[in-house]
Amino acid sequence: MIIIPAIDIIGGKAVRLTKGDYSQKKIYNEDPLEVAKAFEGAGVRRLHLVDLDGAKQKRIVNRKVLERIATHTRLRIDFGGGVQSDRDIRLAFDSGASQVTGGSVAVKNPGLFEAWLEKYGAEKIILGADVLHGKIAISGWQEDSSRELDAFLEEYMAKGIRYVISTDVSKDGVLAGPAVDLYKDMSRKFPSLEIIASGGVSEMADILALDRLPLHGVIVGKAIYENRISLKELEGFLM
Repeated sequence: MIIIPAIDIIGGKAVRLTKGDYSQKKIYNEDPLEVAKAFEGAGVRRLHLVDLDGAKQKRIVNRKVLERIATHTRLRIDFGGGVQSDRDIRLAFDSGASQVTGGSVAVKNPGLFEAWLEKYGAEKIILGADVLHGKIAISGWQEDSSRELDAFLEEYMAKGIRYVISTDVSKDGVLAGPAVDLYKDMSRKFPSLEIIASGGVSEMADILALDRLPLHGVIVGKAIYENRISLKELEGFLM
């Protein structure tokens, strides 16, 4: 299991939300590139970069942040937030993303998402399967869809998806522990999926609990920013 630090962007700044609530925003750095360089300097190789403005506006907004980080670091960037058109996904890859995560588009425009899988390949396209109240959450977690998680994953596995990022939105940003049971159930039902857990990690014990599951990786954000977990402690998981 690998650790993938997260940088969430609003107004060009590195922030974190609580349970996806845009009114509960905390700014951690005015310049996300500084954060990215600090991660890289500690041995991080992968980065989860989310355009929260884009997720809300349904189009990429913070392209320049992606471009700066991709230009000035060697981090392998998974980019998400607002990627809902052919123009947006081209923009993301042209700006330096190594992978793109699509969640809302996979729910609202499955034909387009399937076309991306065919065009770019399963190594470059990650399915966003975030869960709120048992349903897939979309539009920066501002909307619940009617889609059940298991049926959603089954549909996209049949279309060739390999990687999935899943966040239990109720756990995100509250430092109350990850949704271990959710990921245990997912990995049991979908053993061939490369599952990336996200949300709730508050201490190294959470990392170790997730490491006991057959997960591909875990995204960590607030616990790093709040100094609950040091990058030094994560060294063995950084790839």
